[in-house]
Order: sequence, then structure tokens, then C-alpha cells
Amino acid sequence: MKIYGLKNCDTCRKALKKIENSTLVDIRADGMPEGLLETAYAQFGAKLVNTRSTTWRGLSEQERAGAPLALLREHPALMKRPLIDRDGELFLGWDQNTQAALGGT
Repeated sequence: MKIYGLKNCDTCRKALKKIENSTLVDIRADGMPEGLLETAYAQFGAKLVNTRSTTWRGLSEQERAGAPLALLREHPALMKRPLIDRDGELFLGWDQNTQAALGGT
């Protein structure tokens, strides 16, 4: 199982610790596999963009109005984290529902 996020993100580290046989892919350093961002956006829509992040608050109104996928490519830290890929099945965030589905309670 792969966890896409940031190596210094507390939530990503919690998920990595709880999910056995998982690896963290630092999206800032390593990027995302081709097509994964588009697939995640098709599934989660606007929820994929973390509008509560420091990065989001630092953007101008004009930048915020840009296409979400372009924003996520330019600013990987804008993605809500973690994005978890279990054999093609995607989960977003580390809430109770995700933890229950992945056995990370």
C-alpha cells in the first residue's frame, strides 16, 4: 500500500505507522505517478484541495481561482493528506472511516 503525502506531515506519519506494509511517497520530493492525481480528483473532486492549509492561505485570489489540478501540480502541499492507494482503491485523509476500512484503528 502506498501513502502519498509529505514526510514531515504528522497525519501522514500516523497513517504510515498504523498501516502495515505501507510506504510513504513524498509528493513534494518524488511527485505523483502519472494519472494518479487526475484519478484522485475525479473521485474526490474539490475535497482533494486543502483550503485550510498554510499554502492555500498564501495564494492570491487569482491563483486560488486557477484550475485545481494545475494548482496541485504546482503546489503539492495543497493536497489533502494522506492519499492512500490500496491496489487502485483510493482513500483520502486519515479519519475514522479510512482507519476502519484499512484496519488502522
